[in-house]
Amino acid sequence: MARILLVEDNELNRDMLSRRLIKKGYEIIFAVDGSQAINLGISEKPDIILMDISLPIIDGWTATQTLKNNPETQHIPIIALTAHAMAGDKEKALAAGCDDYDTKPIELPRLLGKIEQHLHHQN
Repeated sequence: MARILLVEDNELNRDMLSRRLIKKGYEIIFAVDGSQAINLGISEKPDIILMDISLPIIDGWTATQTLKNNPETQHIPIIALTAHAMAGDKEKALAAGCDDYDTKPIELPRLLGKIEQHLHHQN
């Protein structure tokens, strides 16, 4: 069973997405800010990270860069999740070290496809 670190500060979004992912057989670890994301990424070594970009304490861009600059966590795929689907956001996410990018509201089939692609690519 793949373990997903879900980094999301909005309780409603976190609850909705986590329940849907658990139904699909994933184990979920939660972080509500960028600082927690970094700490749990290092301590839990999840199989993949779903990273909200607009986070308190440390934003998703900085948390991603920190995890990708750490030899212990740089191999973990990170998918950026953002409601701010502005021109250039995908490029900014990839430049920060994200392996992929998806927009909110989440379209579960599309996101699941991206998760599976990165999990299989990792093995």
